[in-house]
Amino acid sequence: MNSKLQSDCEHCFGLCCVALPYAKSADFAFDKDSGTPCRNMGSDHRCSIHEQLRDKGFNGCVAYECFGAGQQVSQELFKGTSWSKNPESSKTMFAVFPIVQQLHEMLFYLNQALELEETRSIRNELQNAFNSIEYLSNLDPENILKLDIPAHRGTVNRLLLATSEFIRKDYIQSQKKNKLRKDFLGANLRSANLRGSNFRGALLIAANLRDADLRKVDFIGADLRDAELSGANLTGSIFLTQAQVNSAKGNQETRLPHYLNVPAHWLSS
Repeated sequence: MNSKLQSDCEHCFGLCCVALPYAKSADFAFDKDSGTPCRNMGSDHRCSIHEQLRDKGFNGCVAYECFGAGQQVSQELFKGTSWSKNPESSKTMFAVFPIVQQLHEMLFYLNQALELEETRSIRNELQNAFNSIEYLSNLDPENILKLDIPAHRGTVNRLLLATSEFIRKDYIQSQKKNKLRKDFLGANLRSANLRGSNFRGALLIAANLRDADLRKVDFIGADLRDAELSGANLTGSIFLTQAQVNSAKGNQETRLPHYLNVPAHWLSS
């Protein structure tokens, strides 16, 4: 996996902890306005409770992924000058960050699609799209703020849908007959054969997927908060992110795609 598309907090100015707003809820322990530093952020721009986020009521932070946008904005677009040292640029930096995050998310998925043998027939299209989005992510802040992100997402999504169909082609017809639903909130799917399922945008919050067969599943945009994945087999699944896995529950018997790491809380539970 391209390291530039993975979070590198050491080279970021804590942008996700400052630029983004959130409201007190099951995912956040208190309210925070956009542009206001989180009270848990230290002077080094690092989270002071990073290892205790789940225990202290910040599941939303655990489930968030910038896909490397933090260091891109901090080090490349703003040349290593922090918002705290140059307050005049802070408003622009905070506005640019979520846009670059979306661009890097697209790059993350395109990069994964490019690595799949099944996508060789559309590899040129995927590479052209990757190059185009990468170019946009390196524009100056003023031009990034002018981008039509929904239009670019539409172009990329067409290729990601094609990728998903290539990967799941042996299972698509049976799923069309069964009309697989999208709301699995708290559902009991223990030991279910869900191989090749399309879980794009599915609500899997607190679903019991223990020992389920989740091979070659499309997980793009799926909400896996507190989903039970102990013993489940997710090898060969696509568009699954580290943040999604971090927000779920699992154990050492859970089989993940090769590019993802086993979360620390899985090993200690």
